[in-house]
Amino acid sequence: MTQQDHYRMSMEERSFPKIGFIGAGQMATALARGFLQKTGISAERMRASDAYEESRKRFHALTEIKTVQDNRSVAEECDIIILAVKPQVLQDVLQELATVIKPTHCVISIVAGARLQILEKALPNTRRFFRVMPNTPCLVGQGALAFCLSDAVTETDLELVTKLLKSVGRCFLVNEGLMDAVTGLSGSGPAYAFLMIEALADAGVREGIPREIALKLAAETLRGAAEMVLNTGEHPAVLKDRVTSPAGTTIAGLQQLESHGVRAAMYAAVHAATERSRDLGK
Repeated sequence: MTQQDHYRMSMEERSFPKIGFIGAGQMATALARGFLQKTGISAERMRASDAYEESRKRFHALTEIKTVQDNRSVAEECDIIILAVKPQVLQDVLQELATVIKPTHCVISIVAGARLQILEKALPNTRRFFRVMPNTPCLVGQGALAFCLSDAVTETDLELVTKLLKSVGRCFLVNEGLMDAVTGLSGSGPAYAFLMIEALADAGVREGIPREIALKLAAETLRGAAEMVLNTGEHPAVLKDRVTSPAGTTIAGLQQLESHGVRAAMYAAVHAATERSRDLGK
């Protein structure tokens, strides 16, 4: 890199809004690491607060971002505020920040169930809000995120937040009415996938495959299948039919899955998680 390139990047970074995390848990850590690795912003332009010392220490160890206990100081120092706290403490946090948040602030919430209306009412000094539902694969840069936004969000806000979210995975702009369903599908979905991987691996062990190999086979199989859906653009049913030979092994296995209600169980899981997200927003 030439001295001129270094100077240009330095100037670009200094013009980048400062980002503050309210809450320094696992998801905040995942987002911060993605921002550091993919956007070019440095740790010096980010801050984080958390009530728990252990969370602050872990966040700092993984990101080198300065952490403090005081939420208000982070909000006062930063331009973009990311709310990454538990739903149960959100109201207390919003009340604490109400007099600190200004019209110049852009607020991003990743709190499950927290509707834009709740944020707008609690933080009346700004109208620039994003509601985001990430998932845990953000930790490895493979997240699936959906987000919605308030009417006052600017084009610059949208461009910047989209860039940030893309640093940890694929993101999709949706209507807020879909956010609870997104929570039930992609927000909770990794847990469903982990359960499937575990079950497939256990089944392989039952048939005599060594556990270490069975687990890797199961995980790689789900990853490969997902990549085929994303890369080919074809419907999963078409891809399924291609591997299902007449009177073959796959159709025998699929028959058992259908007879044991696996498809219905997925419907029920997503619905239950969606309803729980709606409850959290009440």
